[in-house]
Amino acid sequence: MNKQRMIALLCAAFTLAVPAPAVLAQAASSQTQAAPNRIEDLEVSRQGGSVLLKLTLKEPLAAPPASFSVANPARIAFDFPGTVNGLGRSVQEIDQGDLRSANIVQAGDRTRLVLNVSKVTPFESRIEGRSVIISLGAAAPVGATTTQVSQAMANFAPQKSDAVAEGSSIRDINFRRGKDGEGRVVVQLSSSDAGIDIRQQGGGLVVEFLKTSLPEHLRRRSDVTDFATPVTSMTAQQQGDNVRLQVTPNGKWEHNAYQSDNQFVLEVRRVVEDPNKLVQGAARGQYKGEKLSLNFQNIDVRSVLQVIADFTNFNIITSDSVQGNLTLRLKDVPWDQALDIILQAKGLDMRKSGNVIWIAPGEELATREKLQLEAKAQIGDLEPLQTESFQINYHKSKEIFDFLKSKDQTMLSKRGSVVVVDERSNRLFVTDVASRLAALASLIKDIDIPPRQVMIEARVVEANKDFARDLGVRLGYGDRRAKNLGDGAKIGFGSSEFGNFNSSTGAISTDPDTPINTIIHRVGENAVSGNGFLPTNPFGALNLTLFNRSLTRFLNLELAALESDGRGRVVSSPRILTANQVEATIKQGQEIPYVTPSSGTEPPTVSFKDAVLMLKVRPQITPDGRIQLKVEVSKDRADFSRSILGNPPIDKKSVTTEVMVENGGTVVIGGVFEEEETTNVDRVPLLGEIPYLGALFRSTSTQSARRELLVFLTPRIVADTLTLK
Repeated sequence: MNKQRMIALLCAAFTLAVPAPAVLAQAASSQTQAAPNRIEDLEVSRQGGSVLLKLTLKEPLAAPPASFSVANPARIAFDFPGTVNGLGRSVQEIDQGDLRSANIVQAGDRTRLVLNVSKVTPFESRIEGRSVIISLGAAAPVGATTTQVSQAMANFAPQKSDAVAEGSSIRDINFRRGKDGEGRVVVQLSSSDAGIDIRQQGGGLVVEFLKTSLPEHLRRRSDVTDFATPVTSMTAQQQGDNVRLQVTPNGKWEHNAYQSDNQFVLEVRRVVEDPNKLVQGAARGQYKGEKLSLNFQNIDVRSVLQVIADFTNFNIITSDSVQGNLTLRLKDVPWDQALDIILQAKGLDMRKSGNVIWIAPGEELATREKLQLEAKAQIGDLEPLQTESFQINYHKSKEIFDFLKSKDQTMLSKRGSVVVVDERSNRLFVTDVASRLAALASLIKDIDIPPRQVMIEARVVEANKDFARDLGVRLGYGDRRAKNLGDGAKIGFGSSEFGNFNSSTGAISTDPDTPINTIIHRVGENAVSGNGFLPTNPFGALNLTLFNRSLTRFLNLELAALESDGRGRVVSSPRILTANQVEATIKQGQEIPYVTPSSGTEPPTVSFKDAVLMLKVRPQITPDGRIQLKVEVSKDRADFSRSILGNPPIDKKSVTTEVMVENGGTVVIGGVFEEEETTNVDRVPLLGEIPYLGALFRSTSTQSARRELLVFLTPRIVADTLTLK
C-alpha cells in the first residue's frame, strides 16, 4: 500500500511540475493590466496555396509590426511593442502548409510572435481594424494594402522571385562592439525587401543578400580583432547577382539576426559554459531554470530528487548518506532554485559533470576532494622528470629564464628547474614533470606573440601675427639770421630735426660746423626707419618745406603714416613607429655650444645643449581597440638675436601628458596663446595736448603681436599584415 501511494505521489508531483494553463492565464492577466495592448486571439486558416494567420488585439495598431526572417532554422518573427500575451499559452502547434508552429514570447511589455516554417517562405502582413493578417506563401489579396513584404531566399521559391526588390544594393557595412562585448555587423540596405539567407558554414557564418549589388569601395576584408569581440574578421564580396558576407568568429559563440526597415543587424556573442552551473547563462545568485510546482507532505528526499531528475532530464546520483523526509510547497519556482533550497534544507551539496549531478553531504564531498588532491600531489612527487626545449620567437629567452629562476615563480614544481638558456638561438631548456611542462608550453604560446605596433604622428603648429601702425606729424621752424645761436636758429616740434645739405654728395648732416648751402630737415626720417636720404622718400611719409627767396627762413612739415601686417605659420610633424608598450624617441635639430668662463687655473669649458624638435611616446593598446599614450612633445629653438654672457638663450616649448585616443583619431594635447600690445605716444609738452591742434605736435606708434602654439596627436594601430610584410 505504501508503495502504491509513493507511485501516486510521484505521478502527482510530475503533473504539478508542468505549469497549468490557468496559472499562465492568471500571470498573463496580471501583466495585461500594466500594458496598454494585448493579443486576445490567434486563428489559422488555409486559402488556396497560402496560410493565413489572424491575430486579434485589444486595441488597433498604429503601425504594422516590425518583422524579420531567418533562413537556418527557417523562422519569421514579428515584434509587437507595448503588447502582452493574453492567449494563456506560449506555444501552438499548427502543421498547415509550410507553417509548423507558432511561439509567442513576452519580455516586459514587448511580445514577439515567431513562426516556425519548414522552409523559407515569402510573407505579407496588413492591418484590418483590431486584427493583423499575416499571409504565408502567396501574395496578398487584390485590393489589400501591403505594409511589409519580405522574402528570405528567392532560389527556394523561384515562382515568387518577383517579390524580391530588383536593383537593391548595400549602402554601407559597419562593425560595432556592443555593451556586453558582442560583435555587431550592421548592414544598411537600399530596400527593406532584399532577400537574406543566413547559414553556418564551417566555423563561421555566411550571410547572402539575394539579387543585391555591392559597391566597389565595400568589397574588402576587414580585420576587427581590435574590438575585442568574438568576431575576428569579415569579408564582403560580390558573387553573381548576390552579395556574400563572411563573418569569422573564434571560440564558442552564438548568433542572432534581425532586420529593422533598411537596417540588417547580425549579433555574435561569446558563450561561456560553466561546468558547475545547472543552467548556462544564469548569473551568480540568479536562477533561470524552467519553472515547476511541488506540493509534498513528509516525502522522502530521494523521491523529490527523482522528480527533479525526471523534470530536467539530468542524471542524479545520490549518496547512501542522503536520508530523511521533508515537507514543501513550491509554486512556479525555477527548478534550479528548488533544487538549491532542498539541498540547503538537508545540509547537502552537489557536483555537476556534464549532465550528471552527484548529491551528497557537504562534508563527504569535501573529504573526497581533499583525498583526490593529496593523491595527485603524491603522484607528482613520484612522476618521472622530462626535459623539453621551448623556442621563443618574440620575447627574449633570458627574460623568461630569469623569471623561472626566481623564488616567486609558481610555474615549475619543486622538482623542476631550468637547465640552460641559449641566447643565440633564443631557446629555453626546462626539466620538470609532464603536466608542468604542458602548462609552461601553454603559457609560452599565449605570451609569445608578435607585438602590435603603433604609428604616432604629432603636429606642432606655431602661428604668429604681427601688426604695427605709426601716425604722427613733425613741424619745424628755422631762421638763419639768428646770430645769437650760431649760424642759424632751429626750432623743431614733434621730434623734427634740421640739417645741412651738401649739394655735391647729397648727404645731410646735423653738425653745425658743416657749411650750409641749403637748410632743410631730414626728409628721409620717419617713425620706423629713423634715418633717410634725400633722393628717395620713405613709404607712407609726406614732406613739405616752405622757405623764403633768400633761404633765410623756412617752415618744415612731415606727415608720417605707416602700417605693417605680418603673418607666419610653422608646422612641424614628427612621426614614429613603435611596438606596444615600448617607449620610443625621435629628435631633429641642433646642439648649441655654451662656453663656461675659466675660474682660476682651469681653462674655459664647452658644454652642449639640445635645441631640437623631439617626440617621446609610450603607447598601450587597450582591449577595446583604443590607444593610451604617455607622450612628451617639445620644440626648442636658440634665439641668436639675443646673447647672455656670449651665449644665445633657448626658447622652450614642450608638453607632457597621458591621454586616451581612438584608433586613428586626433586629439589636441596642448595649446598656448600669447597676445602683446604696445602703444607709444611722442608729443611736445602742452602743445601736444591741445585738442585737434595738438595732432601737429605728437606721433603715435602701436604694435601688436599674437603667438599661438597647438600640439596635435594622431595614433594609428598598424595592421599585422603590413608589419609582417
